[in-house]
Amino acid sequence: MEMNALDKLAYTLVVIGGLNWGLIGFFNRELVEDILNLSSGVSRTVYAIIGLAAVYMLAKMFMMMSEKKPSK
Repeated sequence: MEMNALDKLAYTLVVIGGLNWGLIGFFNRELVEDILNLSSGVSRTVYAIIGLAAVYMLAKMFMMMSEKKPSK
């Protein structure tokens, strides 16, 4: 299955979110705030968009799994 532009964007945002959580866990640093130098309100919006991308990717994964179920 090919990835369209929305899939690629969502995948990229999920990777950024994962890296951000890893940096928070290991080094107590926030990648998004460090790179973008945003206020807390704007950074919350960025985090919400990353969360929506994760939900989209999860739904996409379940759709792909249901397509690949073997028929009896």
